[in-house]
Amino acid sequence: MKVKLHHINLCSNDVAALDEFYRTVLDLEREPSMEAMRATTTDSYDGKVAFVTDGTTQMHLAQKDFNVGFRTGQIVNPLAKGHIAFRTDDMDAFIKRLEAKGIAYSDYGDWAIKGWRQIFFHDPDGNVVEVHAETA
Repeated sequence: MKVKLHHINLCSNDVAALDEFYRTVLDLEREPSMEAMRATTTDSYDGKVAFVTDGTTQMHLAQKDFNVGFRTGQIVNPLAKGHIAFRTDDMDAFIKRLEAKGIAYSDYGDWAIKGWRQIFFHDPDGNVVEVHAETA
C-alpha cells in the first residue's frame, strides 16, 4: 500500500482573496481539472472552492462550512478548519490500519469529488487528515 501527499485544504470566508494570494504571491497555477470533478450538492456542500497547484501538490481553497458534519451525518468535518490530504492505492488496507490502531474515521465515499473515496480522521492534536483513493 502506497500513501503520498496529495493536497492541503485551507478554509476561508473569502475564497477569492485566498486564491488570488496563492496565485500572485507564490505563483501557483489554477488546477482546472478539479472543478469538473466536484460532486457536491446543496444538501452536502456547495460552497465556493478554488483549486491551485505548484505542479506536484495541490491546494484546495474552500469556503468554510461548520454544518457539513450535521448535514452528512459524519463525525469529522473537513470544511470547518481545513485538512491535509494523502492519496493511497489501497483504501481497504488503509482502513484496516486505522481500525487496528483504534482510530475512528468518517467515510464520506465519493461525496465531494467524483471518482474519489474519501475518509477523514483526526491526528492526536485534532487536525483533520484525509486519505482518498481513486475509484474510477
